[in-house]
Amino acid sequence: MRAYDPDLTPPWKKPAAVPEVPAEPDLVVEEAGTGFCGAVVGCEAGAVTLEDRFGKRRVFPLAPRGFLLEGRPVTLVRPAAAKPVRPSRTASGSVAVPGARARVARAGRIYVEGRHDAELVERVWGDDLRIEGVVVEYLEGVDDLPAVVRDFRPGPDARLGVLVDHLVPGSKEARIAASVTDPHVLVVGHPYVDVWQAVKPSALGIPAWPAVPRGQDWKTGVCRALGWPENTGAAWRHVLGRVRSYRDLEPELLGRVEELIDWVTAPPS
Repeated sequence: MRAYDPDLTPPWKKPAAVPEVPAEPDLVVEEAGTGFCGAVVGCEAGAVTLEDRFGKRRVFPLAPRGFLLEGRPVTLVRPAAAKPVRPSRTASGSVAVPGARARVARAGRIYVEGRHDAELVERVWGDDLRIEGVVVEYLEGVDDLPAVVRDFRPGPDARLGVLVDHLVPGSKEARIAASVTDPHVLVVGHPYVDVWQAVKPSALGIPAWPAVPRGQDWKTGVCRALGWPENTGAAWRHVLGRVRSYRDLEPELLGRVEELIDWVTAPPS
């Protein structure tokens, strides 16, 4: 049998094909049915938003032959998805260096008090530290600091930077930090009982970090007060997962870490 085209419209009566034009921002077109003329300010699935010169906006469907471009019929279509833009900044706010290789590790080191501190520093400053060749290690506790300094043997080409939790006047941490007098060691700290508090409450969607009574384990107390399961490991993973960049951290921590990086990477004097 011979196949027939189901469309019996004579060729001379069929509308001529019109070009498809991506509805890119600021493209000026006229909607064919109403005569509304404006620039593209948005394009969703199946619809485009136009804004005229008076600031009035209207939404129209992306219908075939639905618009005029320079007086000629066109079919507007959604623009192709833009290619992902490579981040121009690292999580710490530094200028990113695409394709940069990690530098050979320096002799100098940064020590932080606790595994959570080290993970937080890696989350925000990891890219910077690899480019600078700075290795971060963690102290089991501030009581170990004098022994760590003694064993490290710091010098002009091997500076040591140390970040301590709860470094406030009169604290045990302050007394131990004051006992370190080596000129090639810089000990700085933040005022928080635990580095968790250096994450802004707004990043976690809570109004503030709860006050935990003395004598109670701080992390466990926080979990109880916030209604989190009393699994501090899982709680920390939740906290760390909400940190995207330096904007999620308090300035009291930001400044101290930047100070340590500058200290370790400074040329010998």
